[in-house]
Amino acid sequence: MPAPQPTAPAFPARPGATVATAEALAMPPAPKGEPAGERGGWRRGGGSSTTDGPATAPPGTPVGRTPSGRRTSKLLRRPARIPAPLLCVLAMFTVQGGTALSKPLFGLLGVGGTTFLRLGFAAIVLLAVARPKLRGRSPRDLGAVALLGVASAGMTLLFAGAVDRLPMGTAATIEFLGPLAVALVFARQAAHLLWALLAGGGVALLTLFTGGGHGGSALDPVGLAYAFGAAACYAVYILFTDKVGAAFQGFQGLAVSMTVGAITLAPFGLGQAWHGLSAPGTSPVLLLLAVAGVSLLLPVIPYALEMTALRRMPQRVFSVIVSLEPAVSALVGLLVLHQLLGRPQLAGIGCVVAASVGATLTGRR
Repeated sequence: MPAPQPTAPAFPARPGATVATAEALAMPPAPKGEPAGERGGWRRGGGSSTTDGPATAPPGTPVGRTPSGRRTSKLLRRPARIPAPLLCVLAMFTVQGGTALSKPLFGLLGVGGTTFLRLGFAAIVLLAVARPKLRGRSPRDLGAVALLGVASAGMTLLFAGAVDRLPMGTAATIEFLGPLAVALVFARQAAHLLWALLAGGGVALLTLFTGGGHGGSALDPVGLAYAFGAAACYAVYILFTDKVGAAFQGFQGLAVSMTVGAITLAPFGLGQAWHGLSAPGTSPVLLLLAVAGVSLLLPVIPYALEMTALRRMPQRVFSVIVSLEPAVSALVGLLVLHQLLGRPQLAGIGCVVAASVGATLTGRR
C-alpha cells in the first residue's frame, strides 16, 4: 500500500498524540493516530525508528508483538464497544475535569509544585507501560523528543498558571489559539483568513469585555499572559510532536517527552512541592494520592480514549469534535468550580470554536 501524502498538521485536542499510518496501527482504514506528546498533535504518515526497524508493521501483523504493544492493545480494546465520537467527548471531559480538580491543589502545593508532581506521576506510569529504548537513536530523534518535552513543560506550567488566575473556559480558549494558528499557517486558502479574523474577534470578546460572572472586573493581566504563553508553547509543541510521532512507536515518544517535561519543571516545582508536602497539618500521603489521581485524568486516561477513537473514525471528524474543547472547559468550570462566564465571554468561546470547525472543514483534503 503506498504511503499517504503528508498533510498539514490538524489542530488537536491536547497535550499527546501523533497519527501514524494504518499499518502502524494494524487496523484499516488509514489515517488514525497514536500518542506522542503531552497534549496531542496528529500527523498523517508514519516514520521509522532508527533502532527498532520500521515503524509500520507488515500487513496482517497483529498488534501487540512487544510487551508494550500487548499492553497498549489491551488498553485500547476495553472501550471498543463505545462509539468513537463518545470516546472523544469522554476524553475532553476527563482532561478538563483533571484540570478543574488540579486547581484546589494549587493552594497546597503551588502551581509549579502541582504541575511538577502531576507530570512526574504520569511519566512514571508511561515509562512502565512503554519501556522506551533510546540506545542507537539518532541525535535528531533525541533532540526532537527533548524539545518536545521542554515545550510540553512550558505549555503545562503556563496553562496551570492561567487557570489559577482566569476562568477555565477563558484560559482554554486562548490556549486553543496555538493549534488553531498552526492549522491556519499551514492552510493555503485565502478563505482561511476569515477563520483567523473570527478567532481574533472571539479573543477580543474574551479579553476586552468583562462578564458579570467574573465579578465585573477586568481579567488578570498576568493570567492572560500565561494563557497566551501557553498558546505559543502549544503551537511549538505541535510542530515537534509531528516529528517525534514519526520516529517513536506507540507510547514511547510520549513517555520520554513526559519525563523530559517533568525534569524541566523540577527547578520551578520541586521546592514548592516539598514545602507543601512538609507543611504542618498536611498529610503528604493524601496529597500525593490526589496528585496521582489527577495525573491519571490528565493525561493517561484521555490518551487511551483518543487513541481508540482515532482508530475508528476519520481524523477530520475527530478534529471537528475536539474543536468543542473550549466550550467543554467552560462547562466543566461552571459545574466543578462554579465559574459563571458572561455573555461576551460565551460569545468569544463560540467564535473560536466556530473558527476551529471552519478551518478543519475547509482545510486541505
